Amino acid sequence: MAAPDGPILIVGAGGIGAPAALALGHAGVRRLCIVDDDRVELGNLHRQILFDEGDVGTDKLASLRRALVRRFPALEVALRPGRALPDTALELCEGAAVVIDATDNFASRFLLADAAHLVGVPIVHAAAVRWQATVLAVAAAGRPCYRCLFEDVPGGVLVDCATAGVAGPVCGVSGALAAERALDLCLGRAPGTILTYDGERDRLREVPVAPRRDCPLCGAQPTIGSLDAARYMPPACEASY
Repeated sequence: MAAPDGPILIVGAGGIGAPAALALGHAGVRRLCIVDDDRVELGNLHRQILFDEGDVGTDKLASLRRALVRRFPALEVALRPGRALPDTALELCEGAAVVIDATDNFASRFLLADAAHLVGVPIVHAAAVRWQATVLAVAAAGRPCYRCLFEDVPGGVLVDCATAGVAGPVCGVSGALAAERALDLCLGRAPGTILTYDGERDRLREVPVAPRRDCPLCGAQPTIGSLDAARYMPPACEASY
């Protein structure tokens, strides 16, 4: 495939971000930019496949770059320590060929959905919890978008990897599917569907997503024109990318 104009931005260097980066490296992608703010933990190695026990306690970004460059010497890996926040998300997304949202909380997912739409960059949202994975690709035009499907940041007690756990192989499937969708978007293909994977039954489904006319982000009369911090809940799974 032709090299994308900008780097592929991966937000989250863990259970989904690592296999996504590995798949993109094998596909011949030459430039990645990876965002994270965490260190490698022993309890996460079952799903964070590019780390081993020797990396425990080290900076996750630096360890990930070492692992990727060992495998792909021509790969350029830029590192952005920190998190995607309302005051940094637009700048992070701007200039990217595609954003891969490999975060693990609704606040960050909605923030990245809004930021990518506002700067006109395609985005892939990838998630995994228990034995379930979901992947949604959104074109630069932004229809249908993440808010068409999930509407807004949910309240109450949320089920996420910190509270419900996650099977390591399911994270790998989610990351691989996210990489495949990112490559599709680089080629101008936007399926407008959500992929769901059931690891217990080993079933992959692709379901069309209908754009909502009243969507506040991509609808006929959008109301989201900036990243207002009050719109996003604090992350529910602080450092579990």
